[in-house]
Amino acid sequence: MGNFKVTLDRIEGSTAVLLLRDNESIKIDFPLFLLPPESKEGDILNLSIDRDVQETEAAKERVSALLEKLKNKETE
Repeated sequence: MGNFKVTLDRIEGSTAVLLLRDNESIKIDFPLFLLPPESKEGDILNLSIDRDVQETEAAKERVSALLEKLKNKETE
């Protein structure tokens, strides 16, 4: 379910309350600043969530390198 539609139900301060179109009992609190500037209550929005495999692997490698560096410091 990488792409889906939501309704901008309401704005509460700096939070947009989104309702999933397929099941409007599912509510998503979303930072308002991430929505298009012209968004207003009642608008239908398209959301897309994709897994970034390359970035995930790069993050794992960075963490692994830091852990290895810490292990080497402890044995000194």
